[in-house]
Amino acid sequence: MLASDSRSRATLIGFSAVVMWAMLALLTAGSGTMPPFQLAAMTFAIGTVAGLVIFGALGRLPAIPRGQRAAMLTGIAGLFLYHALYFTALRNAPAVEASLIAYLWPLLIVVGSALLPGERLRAHHVLGAVIGLGGAALILVSRGGGLSGGGNALGYGAALACAFTWSAYSLLSRRFSAIPTDAVVLQCAVTAILSLLCHLAFETTVWPDGVSQWLAIIGLGLLPVGAAFYAWDHGCKAGDIQILGATSYASPLLSTLILIVAGMAEATPAVLGACLLITLGAVIASKDLIWKGKPQ
Repeated sequence: MLASDSRSRATLIGFSAVVMWAMLALLTAGSGTMPPFQLAAMTFAIGTVAGLVIFGALGRLPAIPRGQRAAMLTGIAGLFLYHALYFTALRNAPAVEASLIAYLWPLLIVVGSALLPGERLRAHHVLGAVIGLGGAALILVSRGGGLSGGGNALGYGAALACAFTWSAYSLLSRRFSAIPTDAVVLQCAVTAILSLLCHLAFETTVWPDGVSQWLAIIGLGLLPVGAAFYAWDHGCKAGDIQILGATSYASPLLSTLILIVAGMAEATPAVLGACLLITLGAVIASKDLIWKGKPQ
């Protein structure tokens, strides 16, 4: 019972990352016109400092675990490569379409979880993930129509690679469950350095214009590009990764609702329909967590 409660708590912590990622669109829009690698460098740097403060207060200063360099490299590659591919996708394909393809990663997590030791893929996990995918697709497609042709192959390919990258990173996090979450601080630090090098090589520096843009960048670094990674790492390692994958489709829904409240998007029938689909998918996929007392 105690182990079950701990697993449920870790799953909820992991889901908090999904909630924080829902703020990504609003905060990014408020950060101005800063080029993507510069934005990544600054926000990951802020996330690194936040992690040092949090784990330092707990008396757990991050360190590279002995004999676990492969785990550290996997984390660094996941964080940096995901953002590099995502930025490439948005630069070479319509944002709505690229986002729709990139948001295949929750479904890939649910299906790929069957390859993990001790995990068993059940029909309700797949059904919940597919229904959630339908809800996410309804939101994203309603913003800008269906997939279009033309010279967007590079962007679509990068978005697809983006989905596989994040799902692989999340699944491999479970295999490296012995690595403490505070190690993510070092992964964020290296990601910030790599992003800075890419910025210096490929971009022109643009500084924030005004207090509001600085606050948006600080918010990005503290939450969706900071605390969210620590929460997600803990959830993937100690929680129910199948439930996390299926319920991750709440992120585009919550993101849209936040934009509506902020006056940057309009409430439409598509949003209401997506809300029903995503909620239904999350409930179905989370059946094991909701009815813990039932026999599996």
